[in-house]
This record gives sequence, structure tokens and C-alpha cells, in this order.
Amino acid sequence: MVVMIEVIDPWGSCLVEDYACVVRDFGLEQFRASAFPKPNRIMRRGVVFAGRDLQRIAECIKNKKPFYALTGIMPSSEKIHLGTRLVVDNLKYFQEHGAKTFILVADLEAAAARGVPVAEARKRALEFHIPAYLALGLDYRKTAFYFQSENTTVIKLAFEASQKITLAEFKAAYGSAEPGRIMSAVTQIGDILYPQAEKPLPGIIPVGIDQEPHIRLTRDYLNSIKSSKRFVQVSSIYHKFTPSLDGSLKMSKSKPESCIELPEDPKVACKKIQRALTGARDTLEEHKRLGAIIEKDMVFELLKQHLVEDDNELKEIHDEYKSGRMSAGEIKQIACEKMTAFLKDFDAKLEDSRSLVKDLQFVS
Repeated sequence: MVVMIEVIDPWGSCLVEDYACVVRDFGLEQFRASAFPKPNRIMRRGVVFAGRDLQRIAECIKNKKPFYALTGIMPSSEKIHLGTRLVVDNLKYFQEHGAKTFILVADLEAAAARGVPVAEARKRALEFHIPAYLALGLDYRKTAFYFQSENTTVIKLAFEASQKITLAEFKAAYGSAEPGRIMSAVTQIGDILYPQAEKPLPGIIPVGIDQEPHIRLTRDYLNSIKSSKRFVQVSSIYHKFTPSLDGSLKMSKSKPESCIELPEDPKVACKKIQRALTGARDTLEEHKRLGAIIEKDMVFELLKQHLVEDDNELKEIHDEYKSGRMSAGEIKQIACEKMTAFLKDFDAKLEDSRSLVKDLQFVS
């Protein structure tokens, strides 16, 4: 199946069906877990599938040289969906391997592209989003935070970029050129380059593949200004979407009935899992004979991406289900039990993390 360019959209909700085509069509590098020490769960399992200039970051880790990792919080809602955890997993990985870590609160982008007032975005970030990222594993003592609206260096870098990027380049990256999206995109460039404002420094941006246009525009901008002395070309690493439980879309807050949210009542989450699309056959007899079509199973995907840390345990579930010895009901029960434990743990850590907000390091 050919994946059309328009599915790669930071503001959309389409599910990519052929990631190999994305790698080919966008000129990405295939991710190799063996290039990085102690790859995390999603790196080992192919959920992380591609990147740009990854070798530079691998060498920084190997040789203990300075580099940064940066991602953003979009405070457009009072909850996040489970797929956001994949970004945090990768940010945490690089943090643990020596990266100077930055988290920006995209309050200006929330206003320009989502219609959320800056004051409301700030409130949501402080009361929920930042504590949620900490609850998912980031070390607040090793993380610098900032709000786009308060960071004059980001605004300056964005303005400089806006003077060099043409309308044709913008449309090539995003497909359209609404004013709010243009403002959001150039501000993203300022964010991505902010850690290099004082001196050139390798950096990696862990994101879902829907954010690739932001990376591509930044890299094109750096190439256009021949910036080797001022900036190091940025690296990026991409993970696949966590699909909607009905298999139709990437997991999105716009479709809560088929999306695990954080926080979520475990009973509600389990009801969603029970309704999820599986790869089970039409009858139990046929399922026992042919086994599950595991590639179409959203419940196994939840286990693979989020709920089973041990590779041997995941392989055992995979083999039992694919052989037909495990039923759809049984794999849903496993997922429900593990999801319940995860959500309860998240709730407890979220409350603890809220008390840490006053101690955070904010930069500008």
C-alpha cells in the first residue's frame, strides 16, 4: 500500500499503514537498536522505526560527549492519551544516557493552532501535563522547562527562520499554509534550536512520525543558512503511533471511546479493551486451528508498546495467541489486569509529581 504524503500531519489523526513507505518516501534512516546501548522497550520491539542523523547521537552516548534531547507539551486538553508515553520513554532513554533534557510548553502553538488561551495552557501544563511527564519517568532534576510565550530566545530564533523560509517550502512540508500553522511551525524551529543558542551542540528530537514536517523544515532551514559554525544539524528519532483500539486511527483525544487516556478509571479502560479490535478468528474452533492474525490485534499492540516490559513474557503471549492456544478473551484479560496496575501506579505517581512542580527549573 502506498502511503500518501498528506497523512504525515502534526495536526491530523490518520494512521500510517506502511511505515516502510514512510521511510522510503521521506528519506529517513531505518532505526537499528543495536547502534544504541541498552535500547529501551520500544526501541527493541520496532516501535521506534526511523530517524535522521542517528549515528551522531550514538557516538555522543558512546564517547560521553554533550548533547541534548528536547520535546514539547501541547496543553490543548486536560488529559493526555497513552500514546504520549512513547515520547516520554525515548526522552527518558536519552536523559539516562547523558542528554541535557528540555521540555517546552507549546502555549503559543496551543493558542495559534488549537485556540487555547495562553493563560489556560499555562494552567493546564502546571497542574497536569508537566506532573504527568514526571509520573511517566522523567527526572525533574535533570530537565529544564520553559513556556514558549516567555522565552525571548525562542521567539528571536523563530523570527530569524521566518525570514528565510519560503511559502513554497512551507507548503511542501505541510501541504497547506494557514497563518496559525505558519506561526506554530516557525516557533517550533525556535524550540528545536533553543538549546544551541549559546553554542553549537548535537541534539535529538524524539517524536511521533506525525511531527516529521517540523523536523524537516528545521533541517532545511539549517541547510539553507549554511549553519555549520552556528548550529549542529539536528537529529530525530520516530516512533509508530499507538493505534486507536478500533484500529482506525492513531490514538487521539478526539476519539475518547477508543483511546486510553491518562488519567483513566481502570474500569473504563477495561471496558474499552473488551471492545477493542482483535485478530481472533470468527469462531473459537477456527481460532484454535488457525491462530490469531496478530498483526491486526490492537490488544496485543497495547501489550507490546506499553504493558509488558519483559521480552520473554511478550514472546510467550505472542506465541500462545498466534498458535490459537490463547483466545481473544484471555489476551484481553491479561491486558486489562496490566492496564489496571499501570493506571493505578500512574495515579499515585501523578499526585507525588504535582508536589514537585514548585522545584522545577524553568529557563527563558
